[in-house]
Amino acid sequence: METFGTLPSGETVHRIRLKGGGLTAHVLTYGAVLQDLRLDQHAAPLVLGFPEFAPYLTHSPYFGATVGRCANRIRDGHVVLDDETFQLDRNFIGKHMLHGGADGLAKQLWQVAEHGPDHATLTTALEDGHMGFPGRLDVQVRFAVTDGGTFDIRMTATTDAPTLCNLAHHSYFNLDGGATISDHLLRVAADRYLPVDQDLIPTGEIRALDGTAFDFRTPAPVGQAHPVDHNFCLSETRRPMRPVAWLASPSSGIAMECRTTEPGLQIYDGAHIDIDLPGLTRTPMAACAGLALEPQVWPDANHHSQFPQAVLRPGERYDQHTQFCFNRGAA
Repeated sequence: METFGTLPSGETVHRIRLKGGGLTAHVLTYGAVLQDLRLDQHAAPLVLGFPEFAPYLTHSPYFGATVGRCANRIRDGHVVLDDETFQLDRNFIGKHMLHGGADGLAKQLWQVAEHGPDHATLTTALEDGHMGFPGRLDVQVRFAVTDGGTFDIRMTATTDAPTLCNLAHHSYFNLDGGATISDHLLRVAADRYLPVDQDLIPTGEIRALDGTAFDFRTPAPVGQAHPVDHNFCLSETRRPMRPVAWLASPSSGIAMECRTTEPGLQIYDGAHIDIDLPGLTRTPMAACAGLALEPQVWPDANHHSQFPQAVLRPGERYDQHTQFCFNRGAA
C-alpha cells in the first residue's frame, strides 16, 4: 500500500497493489476505484484510468469506481418508501439522480479493513439523510485477484432503516489499448432491454431485442449499437453467480467473461468520453475509449413495480458477487 494523492481536505488517498492469478490490480481508497488492471504478458492496461490522482477529482466519468448507494438514474430524484416521500440529490442534468448523487460512494474516502497480497477489503458508511436517502448504509467491498485471470468483487451492505441499495462496479474496459472499443466483439445473455427517454431514464417498457441494434446474443461489434447506455435484462431477481457477458478484442486476442449475481447489466460505450490532459499517459481519450459493463438492479426501479427492486430493509443484507475473467486466444 502506498500514498497516491491527497484530497482537498488534506486526507491521504492510498493505492493498494494486488497480484495473483495472472493479474495485477491497483485499487484506490478514494471511491473504491480500480485504477489499473494488467494481465501478465499484455502491456496495455485492461481498464481506463489515470496515473495520477488529481484527474479523478476533476475529469473522471466514474473510471473504475464503486457507485451507489443507488447506481444509475432515478427520475426526478424522487423516491417513495413505505408511503414516505424522499427528495434526493439531482446531480444529473439538474433533474435526476445519477449514481447516488454528487457525493455518492464514488466520491468517498474508504477505509482499509484488511488486505493481503491478492485481496483487499474496503469499508465506508453513508449516514441517514446523505444525498436525501433515509437510513445509515454500511458498505463493504472486497476485491481479489484469483486463479484463471479473475478479478473478483464482493459487495455487501446493511441498513438501519428502509432505503435503496444498488451498487455497481464502473470500470471501462479496453482489451487492446487502442483508441476505441467499437470493434471489440460483445455477447450478452439477455433477450430484453429497457428503452429510455431523451434523459436516459427508462420508459417502463421491457422490450425484446429481436431486430434491434442492441441484440448481442451472438457476438457482434460493440459499434453496431452506438450509442448505447441501456440496461440489459438478465433476470427478474438476483441469482447465483452465472456468466452474463463476453467481450473480446480481435486485435489483441484478449477476452473477458463477466459473471454476476445481478438481474441487470448496464452497458455504456463511453460515447461521451472526451479527456485531453497534457502530460498524462493514455490521453487524449475520446468517445468509445472504453466499454462499461455494470452489473446492477434495473435502473429507476422504484418508479416501476414490474422491475426487480432495490429496497433494502433492516435485518437484510445486500450481497452482490461479480467477476471479470480474462484470457488469451479470442482472436
